[in-house]
Amino acid sequence: MRVVSGPLDNLEQWDDFVKERYAPGKTEDQFRKYDASTTPVVREFYRQNHANQTREFVLQKKRQYLSKERGEMGIWDAMDYLNTLVDDSDPDTDLSQIEHNLQTAEAIRKDGHPRWFVLTGLIHDLGKLLCLYGEPQWAVVGDTFPVGCAFSDKIVFPEFFAANPDSSNTEYRTRLGIYQQNCGLSNVDLSWGHDEYLYHVMKDYLPEPALYMIRYHSFYPGHREGAYDYLFNEKDREMFDWVRKFNPYDLYSKGHSKPNAGELREYYEELIAEYLPAKLRW
Repeated sequence: MRVVSGPLDNLEQWDDFVKERYAPGKTEDQFRKYDASTTPVVREFYRQNHANQTREFVLQKKRQYLSKERGEMGIWDAMDYLNTLVDDSDPDTDLSQIEHNLQTAEAIRKDGHPRWFVLTGLIHDLGKLLCLYGEPQWAVVGDTFPVGCAFSDKIVFPEFFAANPDSSNTEYRTRLGIYQQNCGLSNVDLSWGHDEYLYHVMKDYLPEPALYMIRYHSFYPGHREGAYDYLFNEKDREMFDWVRKFNPYDLYSKGHSKPNAGELREYYEELIAEYLPAKLRW
C-alpha cells in the first residue's frame, strides 16, 4: 500500500525538507527562506495545508479519530503496518519506517536518556498511520499551529492562510481568538496531524514529558520560533524544554548508521512492555 497521492512524492521527502530547514548553524534568515527556491512540492503541500486546516476541520478529525475505533494493534504491529509507507522510488534513503524509528531511539539511548525517552523516540511517528487510513499528507505531517485565533507570521508560508476560511472569521482573527491569555496548550486546538492522533493513543500510558514530545514535536512556531507564547501556561513552558531536547534526535538521527532491527527487537519489545499494554486502541 502506497501513500495517498499528494503534494509530496513521499513522507521521507517531508522529513528531508524539515531536517534541512532547521540544520544547526543556520541563521533565522536562512532557515526562514521560503521563496522561489523552495521545492514546488513543499510549496504545494503548505498551500493545501494552510487552506484546509480550519478549526472546523480539526474538530471533525478529532470526532472521527479520537474515539479510537479503528481496531487494536501492538506497537511492533503498528510499525510493521507503517512500513508500507516506504516508497521504493525515494533515492535518498533505503531505511524502512521501523529502521528510521530505531535510528531515532538508538541515538537517544546512546546519550543515556531515560528509558521512557528512548521509547518516545521509537514511537513518535506512529501517528503517520493516518496516511494508511486515507488521510491526505497535508492532514498528517507539516508544522502544526493553533486554529481558532490569528495565524502567526512565524508559520511557514503565512501568505497561504489567505485562502483559509478562518482568516475571514471575525471570531478567529484576533490575537487570542476564542482562547484566554495563558490558558495552556491543552485548551488550544492545533492543526490536525500525526502528533495529536498519537498523543491520544498514548496519553494514558507515558510520562508527561513524553506526551509533550509526541503532541508538540511538529509545533515549530511554538518551540522553535517563540510564537503563541501568550497561550502557554507555566507547565507548557517547563515541558517545552523536553520538546526542544527531543527535537534534534527527530531531525538529525537519520544520517546515523543503519540499525539492525532483528538484533534490537528483543530489547525494544521489553521496553515497550514496560510502559504499554500488548494491544492499544487506534
